[in-house]
Amino acid sequence: MSTCGDGVHHILLRAETKPNEQRRALTPDKCQELIEKGFQVSVEYSDQSAFKNEEYQCIPGISMVQAGSWVHVPNDVIILGLKELPQSDEPVSHRHIYFAHAYKNQTGWATLLHRFIKGGGSILDIEFMTDVEGRRVVAEFSGMAGLVGMGLGILAWCHQQLSSDKPMGEVKPYGNEAAFIDHIALQIKQVAELKGVQKVFPLIMVIGALGRCGRGASEIAHKLGIPKSSIAEWDMEETKAGGPFEEILNYDILISCILLTEKIPPFLTKEMLEREDRNLSVVVDVSCDPNNPYNPLPFYHATTSFDKPCDRIRLRSAKKLDVIAIDHLPSALPRESSQRFANKMTPYLLRLSDDPVWNRTKNMFDKKAMEAMAILNSGFLH
Repeated sequence: MSTCGDGVHHILLRAETKPNEQRRALTPDKCQELIEKGFQVSVEYSDQSAFKNEEYQCIPGISMVQAGSWVHVPNDVIILGLKELPQSDEPVSHRHIYFAHAYKNQTGWATLLHRFIKGGGSILDIEFMTDVEGRRVVAEFSGMAGLVGMGLGILAWCHQQLSSDKPMGEVKPYGNEAAFIDHIALQIKQVAELKGVQKVFPLIMVIGALGRCGRGASEIAHKLGIPKSSIAEWDMEETKAGGPFEEILNYDILISCILLTEKIPPFLTKEMLEREDRNLSVVVDVSCDPNNPYNPLPFYHATTSFDKPCDRIRLRSAKKLDVIAIDHLPSALPRESSQRFANKMTPYLLRLSDDPVWNRTKNMFDKKAMEAMAILNSGFLH
């Protein structure tokens, strides 16, 4: 991978623009580490980051620049971020390291890649940084997504028990995991008091339980004291026969943590959800695939947000069903998530010139760019 004219890699940490996205791809301590190893590091000012601008400004040798400056820097500067770029049709001429969400035929994937093709830039997609066996090497957000998804699912269920007239409202970031757990535990306690019992727990099914995401979901459930007998942990063995699965309706909460790479039968159908005898009232799609043509939860069609976390599905049934499908769940714990991610990512940044991970990531971009060009040439643009 090429370097700047003086042989030094220059990384620009761009400001995230997605609403409520407080994470950053590099924490201040990791910026300092890169600088000490000879990198040039620029950081865009951000008003929404969990890390204050001053935490970066005080680092010797760092360059602070205005948000959005990445558009104007020389083409050999590597742009590092997390979530999507601002909407635009302008060509992109830089190398961008981020989660592009464009390699699984998501809505708009070819249009995005055409911006890079036209500008001569490229995407080094973090989701596709893999080892020789195809396993992701920087997947720290997966476990955090499962943890937060489970936590929010339980909060939504508690809210239904305490105030069923409308879905759970805005979710604000938590200072740390302990504060998150304490809040959930308090809500569970209030449900128990309302029901006049000492303890009460929802019945929960986790699909994709053996992956990083699923393990994160189970982790917080156990920390909350939810007994194992209340949690069904399904993975490939339990789902290999193909859905739909009537068993899911017996649980209060479904947490979907699957890695969706191919078409599979749906886990549930809207017709199944019309049953008055179902227990299921909360679905958390941690995988967050409403725009994927292979979506195994086809009864919802749009992501939700921290401002409005629950989408109440319209059904003839009087039984309510709330869906949570937030595509940046770790942002509920922005500092901890960022630190875990930066700790894992920084060693690969330090080896930008010679780690084969980057060659594999670039090869994936080249492959998908060719597919996008074929679509463009056919006159059919996604």
